[in-house]
Amino acid sequence: MPRIVTIGNVKGGVGKTTATLNLGAWLAHIQQRPWLIDADRQGSLTEVMAQRAEAGDRVPTLAAAHYIDGQNLRAQVQLQARNFTHVLIDAGGRDSTAFRAALALSDMVVIPFQPRSLDLWALQGMNEIVAEVRALGRPLKALTFLSMADIQGNDNREAAQALGNFPELAFLDAPLMRRKAFANAIGEGLSVIEQAQQDKKAAAELAYLAERLEL
Repeated sequence: MPRIVTIGNVKGGVGKTTATLNLGAWLAHIQQRPWLIDADRQGSLTEVMAQRAEAGDRVPTLAAAHYIDGQNLRAQVQLQARNFTHVLIDAGGRDSTAFRAALALSDMVVIPFQPRSLDLWALQGMNEIVAEVRALGRPLKALTFLSMADIQGNDNREAAQALGNFPELAFLDAPLMRRKAFANAIGEGLSVIEQAQQDKKAAAELAYLAERLEL
């Protein structure tokens, strides 16, 4: 059976799509067969994959789809997931039927958040949603990590400490820092490990996050 993972948050702008694309490319790099699903009405991952198509044979082809209705998402994953080793679902930006369906299907939800007050407040909502899913009998693993984290300063440490207020969520100390490499790569539909001029620090952060997630 494939590993089904939602990369999600009810708050937008936290780096969900960047994490999904980078983790998908990492899985392809280690000879896995990932399927990336855009379950967000905004369609950011779908736009990124359109940019990736322009890279042609320079990068591995990643299977991708866009389902914004919860019932359709559930049906398609149940029908097609067996063809892949991993299903990565980019979901959220707000609570929706697709977001709830993604969580109900997943073994794990990975929640990127920035070290900012608004992001921490949004984690309260994620804490409540995860609790509701678990109350229905789904053994959902829920991990948070810092996305677009600060290179310097105390904000990262203080944000991590604040996770103690959300008992349903476990903190994973494997940040993706605020680096131009991530922004530049995603603009071309690429992972930081696929750039012609690879940022070794960004690539190492991605590898460490993937390792800690045990994908």
